[in-house]
Amino acid sequence: MNNTLTDFLRRLRALVHKEFLQLLRDNSSILIGAVLPIALIILIGGGISLDVKHVPIAVVMEENSPTARDSVRFLDGSAYYAPQYVTSMREADEMMRSREVDAILVVPPDFSVEYMRGEASIQLILYGVDAATASSVQGYIEASLGQQTAQGHMASANGRVQVESRIWFNDENNSTWYFVPGLMMLIMTIVGVFLTALSTAREWERGTLEAIFVTPMRLMELLLSKIIPYFCVAFFGLILSLAAAHYIYHVPVRGSLLIILLASILYLFVSLGIGLVISAITKSQFLACQAALIVSFLPSLMLTGFLYDLRCVPEWIAAVGRVLPPTYYLELLKSLLLTGNYWPLIGKNCTMLFCYAVFFLGLALKFTKKRVE
Repeated sequence: MNNTLTDFLRRLRALVHKEFLQLLRDNSSILIGAVLPIALIILIGGGISLDVKHVPIAVVMEENSPTARDSVRFLDGSAYYAPQYVTSMREADEMMRSREVDAILVVPPDFSVEYMRGEASIQLILYGVDAATASSVQGYIEASLGQQTAQGHMASANGRVQVESRIWFNDENNSTWYFVPGLMMLIMTIVGVFLTALSTAREWERGTLEAIFVTPMRLMELLLSKIIPYFCVAFFGLILSLAAAHYIYHVPVRGSLLIILLASILYLFVSLGIGLVISAITKSQFLACQAALIVSFLPSLMLTGFLYDLRCVPEWIAAVGRVLPPTYYLELLKSLLLTGNYWPLIGKNCTMLFCYAVFFLGLALKFTKKRVE
């Protein structure tokens, strides 16, 4: 037993040493792993403005008088809002934390009395993690209330509604805070999928792997030797990204740093597994690059909620996005960085990432074994 373990570790150490030497000799891999994270974080400094439609809003009716109902009537039938009426702030708070709504509109219990005095106010609470959506929703609601009051829909000689807005989780309403987690997800995808797929496909092309297969080396040792170096490179890129996000753009880390790292490790295994599957199927650098672009990079960029909210796209596109592993990692990363530890979301998304990691690594083992045989 001890001899078997010793032989395993000796062969694995030799293979990992070979992979690290190849990695250090490949300047492009070093650039992608070490320079790209900082470059993307810096270059994306400007925010991107996005239009929003059908924004889910929880409406807390603490008073149910005709005047109170008239004050929020502009939400019904509008293309911009999807109101959900609730009876308590606690219910609305849970809906926002679980990402069912992007805003909370609170009509206070003394609204009618204060309205007759000309001192009525409606509180608007925004989900500040998505700064672009929060800013748009705030502008839409304030404009709608102002237009409704001006047109006399809320009849009163003295009545005037003032909106008191607060943005949760992003006090500065900084859109960069919204995009930085997506960049970190994109970096993990590029390093994990592209570098692994291209380097392994290059060895298939050169016949290096066939030469290794005639040695006493085992298939599991080969896969581990491919995973370990690029895992280290990607993890280094993650640390650089976190440091740049925090110290350059002052993105907070309100959740557990340990959970962020653990979730990132799970997603790295997913990315590495996808890269190994692509290389085993294509066995060509050109095909591996094209496959990685189509299978991982473009979907991660367009279909995960990185550039826009998936609720603003057709349902079938949103359904595709919900199947992709990066969607769960991005949602979890945003929550951990900006809102804190929300355990139902952490448990669900980490479980999904773990299942994806097991699936793709198992698939990589199966396809590589089939190629060897």
